[in-house]
Amino acid sequence: MMNNVKRRNIPAWMKGGLCILLVMLSAVSVFAKGSADTTERNTATAGSGQAKYVFLFIGDGMAMPQISSTEVYATARSSKDIGITKLGFTTFPVSGLTTTYDAGTFITDSASAITAIATGNKTLSGVLNMDPGKTKTFKTIAEYCHEAGMKVGVVSSVTLDHATPAGFFAKVPSRSNYYDIEVQMVQSGFEYFAGGGLLQPTGKNKDQRNVLELAGTQGYTCVNSKAAFEALKPGAGKVIAINAVLQDSGSMPYELDRGSGDLSLADYTRKGIELLSDNPKGFFMSVEGGKIDWACHANDAGAAIHDVIAFDNAVKVAVEFAQAHPKDTLIVITGDHETGGMTIGFAGTEYNTFFDKVALQKKSFISFNDEVLGPYKKNTPRARAKLADLIPAIKEAFGLDYNNLTKFQKEQLEFAFQRSMGDEIERAVSEDQFLLYGGYEPLTVKITQIMNQTAGIGWTSYAHTGVPVMTFAMGVHQELFSGYYDNTDIFRKLASAMNISL
Repeated sequence: MMNNVKRRNIPAWMKGGLCILLVMLSAVSVFAKGSADTTERNTATAGSGQAKYVFLFIGDGMAMPQISSTEVYATARSSKDIGITKLGFTTFPVSGLTTTYDAGTFITDSASAITAIATGNKTLSGVLNMDPGKTKTFKTIAEYCHEAGMKVGVVSSVTLDHATPAGFFAKVPSRSNYYDIEVQMVQSGFEYFAGGGLLQPTGKNKDQRNVLELAGTQGYTCVNSKAAFEALKPGAGKVIAINAVLQDSGSMPYELDRGSGDLSLADYTRKGIELLSDNPKGFFMSVEGGKIDWACHANDAGAAIHDVIAFDNAVKVAVEFAQAHPKDTLIVITGDHETGGMTIGFAGTEYNTFFDKVALQKKSFISFNDEVLGPYKKNTPRARAKLADLIPAIKEAFGLDYNNLTKFQKEQLEFAFQRSMGDEIERAVSEDQFLLYGGYEPLTVKITQIMNQTAGIGWTSYAHTGVPVMTFAMGVHQELFSGYYDNTDIFRKLASAMNISL
């Protein structure tokens, strides 16, 4: 077809327009790689060498709304001025925009998203590191690194057999095959697994050999206390470290709920560096802030924002290491998808935001369920239950003053309270029920929704959305991560930075 197209003379005005366009594109390219003032402190890290120490941080469910909300929150905590207090990783010298669709839908799940990031291949939602036909397996970037002699660490604030951490070592037709994933974890030989627990350590029917016993036969030291974790030193060998305090479904607690003396995502990142960096050929470490996603599924902006802060604190640990090894380190930050359709702006507040209200929240939605609503439901017959009984606890946990609510908001809370007391929280109750509360506790979701709305935060979904995510980079070959590209390209960019042959 192209051979039949006739050449035409380009008018002079169009030639001039093309010249202007080329100049503009050149300028955009320069700014995409970071302005001079943001890159000055990082010029020593960019180079043509090989990345020896590589960090891949994944904020599950984290796109620009989650990032921007956290930055607005940080500003609102310290000032009445309109502005942005940047996170550590949003000051990285290079940033890019990354598409997230998978082989079957524009809205990916975490399994197909991590398959794309870790292997460079698209697959269907729910499938881990296998093709859409579920017959062919894909090798992950972590496995390539391990074959090259690098040590490998996998850290997550959710369970270690969850889709994103599992995406670096497991190959299963369904992300729900937890026991199979756990077995593949201990068979991987990777040197460091840390964070959350395991969902099915003795199998779905509790009739399989305990995976942690199997890990012992594979040379792993398994620890689940803070003291034992802190005692780990270089030379400890292969390690599985499970947080001493586990919350919903065996995950680490939300940052909002973490005790002052409990371990954080930053602590697990720091220990990973300590245990992995004694290797002459370097290391590859993935770190997931998995509960950003879980909070956004439940439309809990306060919990999500605090977990983004915890994620950023973990990144800062890697940056400290990079400053000591500037010619050998690459740090990449990305998200696997956006969750919740979060946005800054709500119809009820028009052009206004009040993010200082988010600071009033002291518990996550799950902590309120576990510590307040759950026990109340258990101990109070529905006929005697009254929303008034929980008003003080609601104010204590969320800072929500019932007396300042509108009549409509009070009616919404009362309606949700009656639904919760009737245990009407399952998706199967009705389509309307799911649209209202997403399968979560109606009262708790309605509390966080009202809280978020009064702050000027909106939501469109209890699931994932299809918008692109941001990718940030600092260090050796940071320039590879500039531009607008697909999540499958992250795999190839990482391999190129480490000079790994595919």
